[in-house]
Amino acid sequence: MIATLLVANRGEIACRIFRTCADLGIRTVALHSDADEGALHTRVADTAVRLPGAAPAETYLRGDLIVKAALAAGADAVHPGYGFLSENADFARAVRDAGLLWVGPPPEAIEAMASKTRAKELMGLAPLDAQHVTPADLPVLVKAAAGGGGRGMRVVRDLAALPGALEDARAEAASAFGDGEVFVEPYLENGRHVEVQILADTHGTVWTLGTRDCSLQRRHQKVIEEAPAPGLPPALTEELYALAERATRAVSYEGAGTVEFLVADGRAHFLEMNTRLQVEHPVTEAVFGLDLVAEQIRVAEGHALPAEQPAPCGHAVEARLYAEDPARGWAPQTGTLHRFTVPDGVRLDTGCADGDTIGVHYDPMLAKVIAHAPTRTEAVRRLAGALERTVLHGPVTNRDLLVRSLRHPEFTEARMDTGFYDRHLTTLTEPAPDPHAPLAAALADAHGRSRFGGWRNVPSGPQVKRYALAGEEHEAAYRHTRTGPAADGVRVVHAGPDLVVLEVDGVRRKFEIARYGDQVHVNATALTALPRFPDPTTAHAPGSLLAPMPGTVVRLAEGLTEGTEVRAGQPLIWLEAMKMEHRITAPADGTLTALPAAVGRQVEMGTLLAVVESK
Repeated sequence: MIATLLVANRGEIACRIFRTCADLGIRTVALHSDADEGALHTRVADTAVRLPGAAPAETYLRGDLIVKAALAAGADAVHPGYGFLSENADFARAVRDAGLLWVGPPPEAIEAMASKTRAKELMGLAPLDAQHVTPADLPVLVKAAAGGGGRGMRVVRDLAALPGALEDARAEAASAFGDGEVFVEPYLENGRHVEVQILADTHGTVWTLGTRDCSLQRRHQKVIEEAPAPGLPPALTEELYALAERATRAVSYEGAGTVEFLVADGRAHFLEMNTRLQVEHPVTEAVFGLDLVAEQIRVAEGHALPAEQPAPCGHAVEARLYAEDPARGWAPQTGTLHRFTVPDGVRLDTGCADGDTIGVHYDPMLAKVIAHAPTRTEAVRRLAGALERTVLHGPVTNRDLLVRSLRHPEFTEARMDTGFYDRHLTTLTEPAPDPHAPLAAALADAHGRSRFGGWRNVPSGPQVKRYALAGEEHEAAYRHTRTGPAADGVRVVHAGPDLVVLEVDGVRRKFEIARYGDQVHVNATALTALPRFPDPTTAHAPGSLLAPMPGTVVRLAEGLTEGTEVRAGQPLIWLEAMKMEHRITAPADGTLTALPAAVGRQVEMGTLLAVVESK
């Protein structure tokens, strides 16, 4: 029986596992890097062990240090969570060799399935030979053999781009997973990403716990998931179950796992088997009334699953909240998460809390929000409404994109596929700022200042404040009168420091205001208060390449120096942030006239990296 469990992971999944452990009466041990010293998962665990360093490669990817931490903390079991070392057979063996219970599948099963190339061979499939890809094979997908989460993946549509894609994918895979092996497979466009959750015990029982649809993806990483996958013909569903069970039994699997498929033209194409718990497991838990982490622990302790698996009930949908800007190439965002609250009626799995700092070292996912209801329509509506009412004060997030995605006709009618964001991202990210948000912000800021400005019998010019909103500058004008503040086109019902009420065309609207320095949040709209006199020193020369996010410069193009001639679109600088590499390319044909960037340099968003003078 497990008494103390160490989770070899961080953030949201660590907090989620600790919650189940608390219910089961199991003591918990957290790990943390220096960057995570005050993170939520370290605060909710019974005890925490420091792994000196900040980057994953020197902390959460160091299996030797994690085993030592488990022994030092008196743990008798290790749960790998997902990501990092969760699909590393050597780590599983090291845990067992240290006399600790491994809450996961046997190392041999991980070894057989964790490498996507070996998994395909086991299922009678084979990847393409990267050296002999022809134009007829295009498009193809370059994919990391280890790990997941969309890292180490590149879609190639032009044969000339294949060598660069292979190099980039190897570098990103090595950084994220410590394994640079990649392979090439056909890229099936506009299919649906469907997976089957399995649970197996040590006594030969295998449960196939329904399907999930995970087709809404960005950068090959899932954004919205649901269970069951809607609209699948019964015969195809049974085929998916049979293939999933076949893969499970082929490697004598134990514990929770996921078998993934691409469904296209009514056929199921095997992708991989993930030998771990998946990020999207809560939708399966909601539909089947299970705690999959509790089941993992029971299986690890040797308990048998009942012969009959539970029956599904209703529909569940999950959305992943990320600190990222979808309108700017999904660029990760950093900063202080000042306030984060989600309405009642939905499940929240998160590793963040008010006041936490979102840094550059790890995946930018803030939380998962899950809704369950008797029907798909009700679950989707409930989730969209909850996200719309969620309070998020801090870095830019994908919240508005999620709400619009859930309400898009293709999604509500279950006609989505993996090309959803390729088709609709531009319209889904079109700015839709509230035109009255600047005025509400200005009135809240002016609260208590009327005595200073004073009202006058003689009419004078209005008070004016300027805000940046959705990439544009907006002015808000108001006047102080005998009866309080006034503005053209609206009636000011109430103007306090935290709440402004305006009557617009006879309709009363409430605006909740929160300020953090020059950042102002008005309901779900974020503004930046602008100074009266802009600083002229902040201007940059034409052709300046600025860091789109905080991160570390990890690579420069070969031979790149000042004076180098460059071509439009040529990759010049590689920036690593939140476990992903981001290429900075030349904006036009020209000459590199400045190169402040250097390998190893840590930069903030907006830092000047290079200047290209156009021809």
